Amino acid sequence: MADNIALQLYSVRNLLPNDFEGTIRRVAAMGYKGVESAGFAGTTPAAAAQLFKTLGLKVAAMHSFPPPEGDKFKESLDILAALDCRTIVSGFGPDRFTTLDLTRKACDELNHAGALAQGYGLRLCVHNHWWEYLSVEGSYPYKVMLERLDPMIGFEVDTYWVKTAGCDPVAVVREMGKRAPFLHIKDGPAIREKPQVAVGDGVLDIPAIIKAGQGSTEWLIVEFDSCATDILTAVEKSYQYLKGM
Repeated sequence: MADNIALQLYSVRNLLPNDFEGTIRRVAAMGYKGVESAGFAGTTPAAAAQLFKTLGLKVAAMHSFPPPEGDKFKESLDILAALDCRTIVSGFGPDRFTTLDLTRKACDELNHAGALAQGYGLRLCVHNHWWEYLSVEGSYPYKVMLERLDPMIGFEVDTYWVKTAGCDPVAVVREMGKRAPFLHIKDGPAIREKPQVAVGDGVLDIPAIIKAGQGSTEWLIVEFDSCATDILTAVEKSYQYLKGM
């Protein structure tokens, strides 16, 4: 399992602008085998790519919200090539999922973005927050997405936000199956206003979530939107917990 544990670099966003290289070197020294990019504050894509290569870190995916198009898509192609990465992760804000009709329209846009990416040999995956897992008109936006999105589009299931919304992340990961190659692993009280904690220290059933994804998960990606403790300590503790499993 230790070979497919990555860190979403958004977790250390407050450290990167002042010391990108030093922070990444610390992450690699902890044992992480991959990263997921979320911008390049304090460096450039080319310099970051060289650093990742030097440290043996694979780039699991590149985040880009909303889906890139036009000049932004062309820029994304250059960045992905530099990073030796073939997956774009994207999504939309909560206003796109307040009705099922809006959700369908969002799916149509994602299908267009997915086809564009596929034309260049890339894969698009959709990242969720809590709003895709809130009940809307007797259903859930994520269920509409499962039905309406082209099968070529994958899912990056943020298991913490699934739990926070009131759904069961174990059941969701099992339901997604092969369509969910990435799992965001985070932990905490599963309350939106409360900060997160190291993986294994919160209320999520991490072993059951990982078991549900066996045979489908390519990367377990640790992420912190906020942290109740020192972030690097929590990042390292999270890796050690997952490695210990």
